[in-house]
Amino acid sequence: MTSTQILWFLLIGVLFSGFFFLEGFDFGIGMAVRFFGRNTAERDTIIQTIGPHWDGNEVWLITAGGAMFASFPMWYASLFSGYYLVLFLILVALIFRGVSFEFRANMKTETWRNFWEWAATIGSFCAAFLFGMMFTSMIEGVPMDAKGNIFGSFTTYVNWFSLVGGVAVTLMCLIHGLNFLQLKTLGTLRDRAQAWNKVLYPVLIVGEVLFVVLLYISTDFFDKKSASTWSILIVLVLLTLIAWWGVMKAHNWTAFIASGLSLISIVVLIFNGLFPRVMIATNPAHSILIKDASSSPYTLHIMTIVAFSVLPIVLVYFIWSYWVFYKRLKSPKAA
Repeated sequence: MTSTQILWFLLIGVLFSGFFFLEGFDFGIGMAVRFFGRNTAERDTIIQTIGPHWDGNEVWLITAGGAMFASFPMWYASLFSGYYLVLFLILVALIFRGVSFEFRANMKTETWRNFWEWAATIGSFCAAFLFGMMFTSMIEGVPMDAKGNIFGSFTTYVNWFSLVGGVAVTLMCLIHGLNFLQLKTLGTLRDRAQAWNKVLYPVLIVGEVLFVVLLYISTDFFDKKSASTWSILIVLVLLTLIAWWGVMKAHNWTAFIASGLSLISIVVLIFNGLFPRVMIATNPAHSILIKDASSSPYTLHIMTIVAFSVLPIVLVYFIWSYWVFYKRLKSPKAA
């Protein structure tokens, strides 16, 4: 295994981390559109909090997929073919969610506005849930042959572990979105988001404990990497407690940063457990290793030069865009 192979494995992890940190609160805001906002004016404000950013945040997912395709084509081929139906449903959810924001703004009737608000809520929920379910299922191990072909049944993708993982990620995204809403709004919306998270955080703690138990039962993470796995899980729980404390004390930035880092901790946990593999097979002999899944050294070398040339520009743009739209939005007055 070469240094560039390890570098690109880490870079893909960084891209997925950026996606879940940024798109995580987008999913949370999307889920909150219909049932959190009590009237049209409130729902307008909720959507405005992510209006300048949500489509840009999705670029992290596209970049992660493109980087996986270019740097680890065997990983890409195995994952995207084996999880084709799940990824297709994610794509449908993302499409409905994306167009809902634009279509809702141009609807003339209340009926169609309601339809697209529900599309935003359901699309955001399904995308977050399916992402969580897919990655949880993947680390459990899948039936795979020596060529990387996955022969999964329904229970390969849908089981107690993957369902708990899907619910946990969905809840973390909703909480992260409500923490972002506290940062971006003033008045009743901010107060209501804080009140909701005071209730949701104890539920999340219980969910994380259940996830850890199933992780111990269903994966080889504790057998192969006990120390690092426990360390990451402890950090995850501490971040959740810090975020909960931030909500209770109305320290909005603390709560938001900690909830975002909690999502990143999940990505770190997955990539730590995968290494030096990229796909885990139920038969360990058929697991795909980093060294076997990567592109040629020359390809990785060229990609590294391009990535480190473009990445600073992209990061500067993202920071600038968030700085421009940093001001809080006032909650609309009750009718």
